[in-house]
Amino acid sequence: MAKIKVKTPVIEMDGDEMTRIIWGFIKEKLIVPYLDIDLKYYDLGIEHRDATDDRVTVDAANAIKTYGVGVKCATITPDEVRVKEFGLKRMYKSPNGTIRNILGGTIFREPIICKNVPRLVPHWDKPIVVGRHAYGDIYSAAELKIPGAGRVTINYVPADGGDPVEVQVFNFKAPGVVMGMYNTVESIEGFARASFHYGLLRNYPVYLSTKNTIIKA
Repeated sequence: MAKIKVKTPVIEMDGDEMTRIIWGFIKEKLIVPYLDIDLKYYDLGIEHRDATDDRVTVDAANAIKTYGVGVKCATITPDEVRVKEFGLKRMYKSPNGTIRNILGGTIFREPIICKNVPRLVPHWDKPIVVGRHAYGDIYSAAELKIPGAGRVTINYVPADGGDPVEVQVFNFKAPGVVMGMYNTVESIEGFARASFHYGLLRNYPVYLSTKNTIIKA
């Protein structure tokens, strides 16, 4: 049987632990025998990310920007225990977060409807797809342990030389933690564009869920 020719290369991002085994099995059984495809390989296993100081994750994301599509296996985002287990240089950030920040960061999660799996609401015969804005925010937050009493502020210094703006976050009387997050209008508009495009593509209605009574800006 002639293989199906795939015109555009696909970025292949290998992962950690059992996902490497599962992905290898999928390639061997379902992809290689049937597709003539150029897979651009990037090893996002934690050992190789550590060896490259996580440069491989950035390179993989930029490759996706070039070719337009990539397949990623599950990866480890190390905590203190994983750093010790693998002897890592540092506690690297989430590879997913890094990739999303480079690509723009909109995630669509859709359940798979199976005819032989009963649904909690029987007459819901189409999936509810959740779109999540995954750029900036907690993925790229600046965080700090506060050792003792002191004042924490957010400062904005305009690039055009305008007057700086300072906003107090909290006046600590004892130790604590603080985190600063950001987002951009460009990314928020990109999330909206992606959501409407996805809704039109699937012929689904689009709804926005937000909590504007808490965060006013």
